[in-house]
Amino acid sequence: MPHPATMFMLLTMAVVFLSWIFDIYGLKVTLPQTGEDIRVQSLLSPEGIRWWLRNAIKNFTGFAPLGMVIVAMFGLGVAQHSGFIDVCIRIGVGNRQEKKKIILLVIILGLLSNVIGDGGYIILLPIAAMLFQWVGLNPLAGIVTAYVSVACGYSANVILSTVDPLLAHTTQEAALTLPSYQGNTEPLCNYFFMSASTVVVAAVIYWVTMRYLLPTMGKYEGDIKVEAYRPLSRKERRALVISIIVACAYVALILWLTFSSYGILRGVNGGLMHSPFIAGILFLLSLGAGITGMAYGFSSGRYRTDNDVIEGLAQPMKLLGVYFVIAFFAAQMFACFEYSHLDKCLAIMGAELLSSFEPSPLMALVLFILFTATIDLIIVSATAKWSFMAFIFVPMFIQMGVSPDVTQCAFRIGDSASNAITPFLFYMPLVLTYMRQYDRQLTYASLLKYTWRYSLSILAAWTLFFVVWYLLKLPMGM
Repeated sequence: MPHPATMFMLLTMAVVFLSWIFDIYGLKVTLPQTGEDIRVQSLLSPEGIRWWLRNAIKNFTGFAPLGMVIVAMFGLGVAQHSGFIDVCIRIGVGNRQEKKKIILLVIILGLLSNVIGDGGYIILLPIAAMLFQWVGLNPLAGIVTAYVSVACGYSANVILSTVDPLLAHTTQEAALTLPSYQGNTEPLCNYFFMSASTVVVAAVIYWVTMRYLLPTMGKYEGDIKVEAYRPLSRKERRALVISIIVACAYVALILWLTFSSYGILRGVNGGLMHSPFIAGILFLLSLGAGITGMAYGFSSGRYRTDNDVIEGLAQPMKLLGVYFVIAFFAAQMFACFEYSHLDKCLAIMGAELLSSFEPSPLMALVLFILFTATIDLIIVSATAKWSFMAFIFVPMFIQMGVSPDVTQCAFRIGDSASNAITPFLFYMPLVLTYMRQYDRQLTYASLLKYTWRYSLSILAAWTLFFVVWYLLKLPMGM
């Protein structure tokens, strides 16, 4: 496999070629929710070439993860450069080689990270690598374990995530297209099943990690080494206490600004769904990490002037240099794919083909899970897929006697399981950048070699769990 940047460039060329072919044959579909016709647009047409020239720079600067990655890395950079993360690992892990506990900790944090949206891809992966290496495991295994936990377990959580209300709203709109439907789909409609699924997904990830990943990767023999354990000095302990006090004060302030009667971080309607708190959660986390790192740095004597802080802020930019190159080509590919309408056309054609079958309700749900997992390889965004798939499948399953919350639950299983193996994931460039920090020869094929077992195992186990839950007629949620 070529360099990740070259891979995304080749994928862009493939999208351009396919858009040209399908445009010649006039491929088009109809959006089920609006009745609008969507036709494939050629990127080799005069208008397509003009579009690309006008938007090449905007495609890169508007690439969704770019700003989030940079902002998050500022805070992480200060926390790591000041020594705060290192001292937390030393006091939390010490010189104990508790490998199984560290693996479980990374998996659980990955599964719970969807509470803050996509922040787990940015924040957890480098920390997981450090934790794994500290207990004598391959740091690349830490990145892969954290990655599949965040990606494949995106819907499994014991806490309501930001995507639950969005999916439920779309499901309700799709169900109301049938005049006979009188129900109501709430954000917690899948809560019971997804909470129980957290245990199932965690167990599968842990089993695959212990059975296949760690033996396959073996021992890490790269250039990045961890220092030998040394007990915390009195100055380090005092600095740690001060930084924790500062962190607690920061968290208390954010909570007060969000949940008190003052509540400036809540939305205009008093809720959290579209509030500044949810929209800025990643920035708030980065700011908190940066303030905590600064408190530790100045308390421990590591920082003396603002120049030291700036050096900490700039440290991650050395790593991100490679990321910027990969992200540029990835951004062009994603933008060209969206402009050409290839994603929607292929997905809607497949959905219409699947809806033409007439199997039993349970068999139809299983086929729907597999179909969603396949479509997820080209359209990763859950809300983007569900915005048109819901209007095809929710009414279809209602007519088969399947409630909308069950249909949505089946969709979320397929939507999550194959996230780890698609090259169209927005955060794929960042994952490859993190991995190439430890091994410069790694490519997307290397990552696929490590992750395909996770996706297939999770898809099989989660689907089986869904079938058992459905046959027992247990409620999906509240």
